[in-house]
Amino acid sequence: MAKLELRELGNTGLKLSCVGFGASPLGNVFGTVSEEEANASVREAFRLGINFFDTSPYYGGTLSEKVLGKALKALGVPRDNYIVSTKCGRYAEGFDFSADRVTKSIDESLARLQLDYVDILQCHDIEFGSLDQVVNETIPALQKLKEAGKIRFIGITGLPLGVFTYVLDRVPPGAVDVILSYCHHSINDSTLEDLLPYLKSKGVGVISASPLAMGLLTESGPPHWHPASPELKSACQAAAAYCKEKGKNISKLAMQYSLSNKDVSSVLVGMNSIRQVEENVAAAMELATAGKDEETLLEVEAILKPVKNQTWPSGIQQS
Repeated sequence: MAKLELRELGNTGLKLSCVGFGASPLGNVFGTVSEEEANASVREAFRLGINFFDTSPYYGGTLSEKVLGKALKALGVPRDNYIVSTKCGRYAEGFDFSADRVTKSIDESLARLQLDYVDILQCHDIEFGSLDQVVNETIPALQKLKEAGKIRFIGITGLPLGVFTYVLDRVPPGAVDVILSYCHHSINDSTLEDLLPYLKSKGVGVISASPLAMGLLTESGPPHWHPASPELKSACQAAAAYCKEKGKNISKLAMQYSLSNKDVSSVLVGMNSIRQVEENVAAAMELATAGKDEETLLEVEAILKPVKNQTWPSGIQQS
């Protein structure tokens, strides 16, 4: 059976599956997921070639980490067969990027995940903290965890793209191994592409999350809390309806759009069912064999052109 493409992550030496398993839904963030469903989803993802699993203590107030940990253990495969990323600094009770808290955080995460180490530990949504604290206190604390063998690589995540350049310009070369950006590499917002040459020059690997723009690029539409403007929501709704009329699916089109840039190591998408896993992998496999639907993509881009690259302020979000 053909396997998913693996892509190198910056200078880490890690090879991530081009589709990554976002485990926030396992924390019941988008509705209840049973342990059986969670285990089955992770097992099917691994069977189909997904080797990258991403979580955070923030998702479901630590539930996502616990559920993912159990599901990975149930696979019964050697630890080096999969790559795990979790986060620090953002918790159900709020933000804390202090050295003490992130040092304690990794021990808590490892216990919940039932692991001896994580491959990547990322500072979660750094725009909500002090970027200078992240530079001067958080990253040095994470480097000590790296030396202790509890984490292999260090990352940062956030919504505004400016947070990445701010931090990377102020830390020693190689101090940050990876960035995770979300909602900036999708049909309606491609601004991450402008940053890719800079990130490559810094030797930093790139993970892009939420190719469906937190539900904007779906037939069912975004959740009620989505912070996009009414104009952006309306344009995406029109694009989804247009695709449906043509017998196409906007979510598949959006997934393939995000996957087609090889400078992005993995496209991270939340999954909580075997069906979702199979649809995302099928979109990647179809892209690899047949290419993307350029005609429909051009038509959808034309519909979205008036709202292209329109973002929203950091605030209500599930990153």
